[in-house]
Amino acid sequence: MTFDDIANRFVTARRSATALEGYPGDIPSKLEDSYAIQERAIKLWDRPVIGWKIGRLAPEKQAEHGTERLAGPIFAPTFKDYDGAAVTLPVFTGGFAAVEAEYVFRIAHDTDPAKTEYSEEEALRLIDGLFAGIEMAGSPLATINKLGPTVVASDFGNNFGLILSERLAEFDSDSTVATLSPDAVKAYKARTEIDGQVVGEGGLFTMPGGPLKAIAWLAGHLAGRGRPLTKGQLISSGATTGIHDIAAGQTSRVIFSTEGRADIVLELKTEAASQNSRELSQ
Repeated sequence: MTFDDIANRFVTARRSATALEGYPGDIPSKLEDSYAIQERAIKLWDRPVIGWKIGRLAPEKQAEHGTERLAGPIFAPTFKDYDGAAVTLPVFTGGFAAVEAEYVFRIAHDTDPAKTEYSEEEALRLIDGLFAGIEMAGSPLATINKLGPTVVASDFGNNFGLILSERLAEFDSDSTVATLSPDAVKAYKARTEIDGQVVGEGGLFTMPGGPLKAIAWLAGHLAGRGRPLTKGQLISSGATTGIHDIAAGQTSRVIFSTEGRADIVLELKTEAASQNSRELSQ
């Protein structure tokens, strides 16, 4: 199958809420090919990209692919502002679904489309706010994570939605990298529960290298793809408590704790996806 064929199979499966029995073609050997498929799928999906998720490659895969991270788009139809009521999201029957507690950053201004390398200091200058959030991972392919990073990247980075809650911090022109140093933000903690059981705990610097290194990578990566970051886009910076499988009918709560303020609690419920699911529809 061609890249166009693979992209079409993934998009068709997502639209119809139909699981895929296996990867719809030859598994890409290079991430460059995965992003070529992703670009075709973005065009087919034909919805505004309001942000990007950052994933991390398993350590044993990083040398092979020459990177620690991968990226996937977040689309407007699957973005939710949290208003205190539980958010209900569909999951693919026979596919993959997981919940991830995320620290989400908002881009302050359009980036230079010709700039493909960023320092952590420069990455900090790109953002104006830090938010609590949940990424809903999801794919019609149940084995997406087991098949490796090239498969994950080819299907929208295994993203199925973003729930955004309160702003935890804001940044301005006087901010420095120290603002987001491990010592300065060690009070930022998160905990994920599924059906009342704690399944993961972490913090803002759970992901190796921290969020600024990840954002610096993403800004350069996207500029290289001709998709420079733009003002207002949201960056889901990594699964701070881990990636936790979830099935239809289950409930997840994510609790964000920050020193000196009340906990932020986000709740989502899952239901079996159907072809008429609003989040899946064109």
